[in-house]
Amino acid sequence: MDVDEIPSTSDSVAFVKGLKKPAVADVLRAAQARGLVAIQPRCGVGGHEQMRALLLALEEGAHPDILSLTIDSYTRLNQFDTAQSSLRNAPEELNGYPLVAHGWRRGRDLNQVVSVPLEVRHGSPRPRRLFETAIASGITSFEGGGISYNLPYCKDVPLADSLDAYAEIDAKCGELAQAGVVVDRELFGSLTGVLVPPSVSIAISILEAVMAAHGGVACISIAYPQSGNMVQDVAALRAIRSLATRYLPSSVDVYPVLHEFMGVFPRSRARAEQLIFAGALTARLGGAAKVVTKTIREGYSIPDASANIHGMRLARVANAPFVDVIRLDDAALAEEQYWIEREVNEIVEPLLGATDLPLAIASAFRRGSLDIPFSASRHARSTVVPCRDRAGAVRYLDAGDLPFSEDVRRRNRRLIEDRWLTSDDHERMRLLMADINYFLEPPGQQDFDFVPTVVESATQGTDPEETYAA
Repeated sequence: MDVDEIPSTSDSVAFVKGLKKPAVADVLRAAQARGLVAIQPRCGVGGHEQMRALLLALEEGAHPDILSLTIDSYTRLNQFDTAQSSLRNAPEELNGYPLVAHGWRRGRDLNQVVSVPLEVRHGSPRPRRLFETAIASGITSFEGGGISYNLPYCKDVPLADSLDAYAEIDAKCGELAQAGVVVDRELFGSLTGVLVPPSVSIAISILEAVMAAHGGVACISIAYPQSGNMVQDVAALRAIRSLATRYLPSSVDVYPVLHEFMGVFPRSRARAEQLIFAGALTARLGGAAKVVTKTIREGYSIPDASANIHGMRLARVANAPFVDVIRLDDAALAEEQYWIEREVNEIVEPLLGATDLPLAIASAFRRGSLDIPFSASRHARSTVVPCRDRAGAVRYLDAGDLPFSEDVRRRNRRLIEDRWLTSDDHERMRLLMADINYFLEPPGQQDFDFVPTVVESATQGTDPEETYAA
């Protein structure tokens, strides 16, 4: 391992500039300017040569705009010796690329063999060494935040620890921006990936974004997870931009990002393909700068290169010119966006005036005025219970102690009353499981419709193998 030989910041800056390829921030800016969606897969394997071959295969097969290094679980938990041992003895058993164990020189090798920029996707609550290695590798996007990469994943990491770690990372990103290298900081709004209400997702990301901007971050991606109701998802993506304008300085570039469905994936190929394309279409209609793709194998195995290539090609069809004629119900979109923004405002505004925002956030989670449903952490109450209404949109069955007005609570009750409020506990559990497994069964066997409300759509087809580059 060469982890103790991290080069100087000036050396890393020189390496990035010498790559002669765009940074992730450049890709996002270009995609947004053209009204298209940049395409990025998830991918990560243990061995270096295997990771190298995978990146090359994905670039050749689907021409993604950004490529990922998904990091293994040992590295996420700072168990670097265990990662090193696994790399030495059984690299195929690692569930991602152990960048710290491989070292920054191999990281640079991966960066040099592909023409597009790389992002580190990880899930670590305390990623200081991983971040240092990523920057030394010339990687220009680093995912996660002190809330979103702690409470959904970890049982007992204090929020103060993870918030401190990401404050240091954001400050280093500020220093790099001053030196001419902009590192995109993608905030993981997908959280637990299970029935995440849009306002919880966006509120957590807004709080992380405010802290990142305070540290000097110049480019922030706010990621949102596809829920499956297209009107709600498009409204949420549009709300991200509006809320960013309200709460973040104009000097920071902010980009909405869509993560294709993060929940229980359908096993049938046809149904999986529908969901993948619906996600990409949602991203385009919502003005997202990037979509992180899924594959037809999500429901039963780890995706290989061919599945990732197929998923990216399918998603890129959403960049086709005919998508410009697709329209959703403007009134429904406006109403949904209004209420998403109102809910986010009611969650974050009591906190944003705090002298010490990280301390206020930790205190709010203890009180329950901030919360994440289905959290693995003892530092979140998880008293918020989400559900779907009959259209499949995610609502609050129980908003817990979130600081919502009576108007917000009344609207949520009204939207679910014909499906939930007359049910007993046994029936509610059945409904909740059906909501979690929303995409597993054909629409005709469910109590609500999968098909989004589309007022006007394109009638012409397109060749699925044709690509529309962002």
